[in-house]
Amino acid sequence: MSRKLTLAAAEKMIDAAKREAQKMGHPMNIAVVDAGGHLVAFARMDGSIFASVDISQRKAYTAISLKLQTRLLGPLTQPGAPLFGIERNSGGLVSFAGGIPLTDEQGEFVGAIGVSAGSVEQDQQVAEAGAAAFTG
Repeated sequence: MSRKLTLAAAEKMIDAAKREAQKMGHPMNIAVVDAGGHLVAFARMDGSIFASVDISQRKAYTAISLKLQTRLLGPLTQPGAPLFGIERNSGGLVSFAGGIPLTDEQGEFVGAIGVSAGSVEQDQQVAEAGAAAFTG
């Protein structure tokens, strides 16, 4: 039986991501989407920046849409690179760290987590903590 991305699983991921953000003392916006890129759960921590509400959701959407961590897109989206300009597609994709696709035990993509409001390194760290709560 494969692991499903349920609301309970998404909330567990958000709780883990929030704990990581609290450890670093930086409030974050955390989004979890299903395999179709639709929002399953979202949290805006007190004090997080408003612009990152949208960015966190777009990171999650980008990660599941491309089945790739958003941190890997940066070099591919620079002028002259193979995916230059892709961030203008699908309502706006994000080509920097903080979005991680999620797979089940069979390697099927079931959703993604997106985190925003810190540095790209902080966003990635918090997203990894959330993703680990799904795979762990």
